[in-house]
Amino acid sequence: MTPHNASMEELLERRAFECRLTPDRALESLDEAEEFLLDRGLLTRTTDCALPSLFEACHEEPYAPGSPGFGQWPRTKFGWFGELGARGHPVLAIHRGKSLLVTREVASLIDPICRAELSRLEGDPLLRHLAEAGPSELGDLQLELGRAPKELKRLRVPLERCGAVVARSIVYEEPHRHTSLLARWDQVFPEPSGEGGLAELVVAGVRAAVVASEEEPERWFAWREDGLVERLVDDGRLVRPEAGWVAAS
Repeated sequence: MTPHNASMEELLERRAFECRLTPDRALESLDEAEEFLLDRGLLTRTTDCALPSLFEACHEEPYAPGSPGFGQWPRTKFGWFGELGARGHPVLAIHRGKSLLVTREVASLIDPICRAELSRLEGDPLLRHLAEAGPSELGDLQLELGRAPKELKRLRVPLERCGAVVARSIVYEEPHRHTSLLARWDQVFPEPSGEGGLAELVVAGVRAAVVASEEEPERWFAWREDGLVERLVDDGRLVRPEAGWVAAS
């Protein structure tokens, strides 16, 4: 079965299998979750679009049934997203501000976009400070920049959304506390990949999803290019067997 000749029913069956949408495909271990990430290339935390979701693939009852937000996360597997990040898989905020786990291969496709953002935002005070001080924890940045937590958040959020800054969660045990380490994209990925771009990232997203509705791909990420999907169709990199998009290979 190829995207060119598959029916929508066949594509949805393939999506259910590859994105682990049925209970018989539930993830059973962190190693299996990592294999899922490596297979798909990128994972959202919770279900919010056609992109594959780590927590949806767990098929586990929620931590606090009936409660919104964190209460809907898997009861025992809610830590897996962060643990995969701790294994070296980047966690980015480029999915419209929501957390997205990506493989190093997909990060290489994002690389030229984020380097362009660093150039565009060259005068930003947080980026300048990180360039001089190196990757820094939130508490240190608040002290060194003389910013209250809310002020620092206003600085960092737009930079994380466009990929110029990458945040990595850190947990200290004695005393127990959570914080984040902020770094510029070029500190996390010192060498340019020499490949990729938004077109390649969108195709990777469609491939990960198996099939996506027509309006979705242009809304997945922080960046927009007018007519991008149409150009990908013209180039033969996306096809539309019925209603929706499928990667050509």
